[in-house]
Amino acid sequence: MTAARKVVIVGCGPAAVGAAMAARNQDKSAEVVMLGDEHCEPYEKPPLSKAVLIGKAMPHDAPIAGPAGVAGKGITLKTGAAVKSIDRAAKAATTENGERIAYDALILATGSINRTLPLFPPGRGIHYLRTEAEALALKAELQGAKSLLVVGGGLIGLEVASVAAELGLATTVIEIAPRILERVCDVETSEFIHERHRRAGVDIRLGTGATALQRVPSGGFEVDTNLGVPVTADLIVVGVGVIAEDRLARSAGVAVQDGIMVDDHCRTSDPAIFAAGDCTRFHGPHGPVRLENWRHAQQHGSVAGRNAAGGDQTYTMLPSYWSEQYDMYIQGMGWPITNPNRRVRRPLGENATLMFELDGPRIAYVLGINAQRDMGPLRRLIEQRIAVDAAELADPAKPLTNMLKAKA
Repeated sequence: MTAARKVVIVGCGPAAVGAAMAARNQDKSAEVVMLGDEHCEPYEKPPLSKAVLIGKAMPHDAPIAGPAGVAGKGITLKTGAAVKSIDRAAKAATTENGERIAYDALILATGSINRTLPLFPPGRGIHYLRTEAEALALKAELQGAKSLLVVGGGLIGLEVASVAAELGLATTVIEIAPRILERVCDVETSEFIHERHRRAGVDIRLGTGATALQRVPSGGFEVDTNLGVPVTADLIVVGVGVIAEDRLARSAGVAVQDGIMVDDHCRTSDPAIFAAGDCTRFHGPHGPVRLENWRHAQQHGSVAGRNAAGGDQTYTMLPSYWSEQYDMYIQGMGWPITNPNRRVRRPLGENATLMFELDGPRIAYVLGINAQRDMGPLRRLIEQRIAVDAAELADPAKPLTNMLKAKA
């Protein structure tokens, strides 16, 4: 009798859970084991920078696998089981506490880690945000603070700034780039979002970098800047991006290049090892790419899980992300291009808009603010590569669904 396949997943985020559930669905007889370095059921991370900070939710309110957890899916979860090494020849992973776990297929879903700044070492009053513990520590300090400095004008930094403003803190954001969200959106959308923060009382200082830090007698901080204008605050949150957590793969001799290199089946350079999510680099339509968002992690993990359990699935998902700030629900979808043939804007009202990047007659990328209803037909227009008329895209009176019908 053939022994059951054993699939081991390193990680506890959406890519890991997606991989575990897909492996279980692909091979009902397989033994599926997840190794997580945290001490809890895998939970959704998007609420950490919003609902958890403002007190509307707790991390355990949103288990990724649903109320019954991963155990309810027939998956074994080992918590507090950080993996320190992989023996590729013996096909075994060893945890920090010395447990050695054999595998037939190994999936690395180790995610990403915060990029840290030496000037801002994490500790009392200085926060980075990625885990349950970090979110709860920041939440506790926000309750007694009157002012906050956010270093970095990206999505996470701006989400935290919006929460702080809603809580009544005097909030300052410093961003070294000439505008916020420079890597995320076009100039006009950036200005739209900047203005919404300004109306909420957030002081965003562009072209501004921190040069020195000192504690003040009150217990807060004074931060010197390159513009010579210091910022004082009770608390500091640093959000300057993340890096792929590929150290385990690198130490095991798996091919790594700012992320674990995988093919379109999530295979690494070792045929018994797969990888998925933020920790990976794969070939996108414009060359090798890393993606850092929830939907990609979950779907990429699902492909890795199926293939590790004997499947043959190709990863072809269209990237998308979202961010919640005040009354704005910001969504991006598609593959942005460096020099789009044309950008088209579709106004949808006082606090809603759509921006399209066109590659010839087709939509390559769309960014929407409070345009949730339009994302479904837009996804199909992009995935099916349907040619569109730019004038119709710009006209809110022209239904997007009609463009789909015209193709049919």
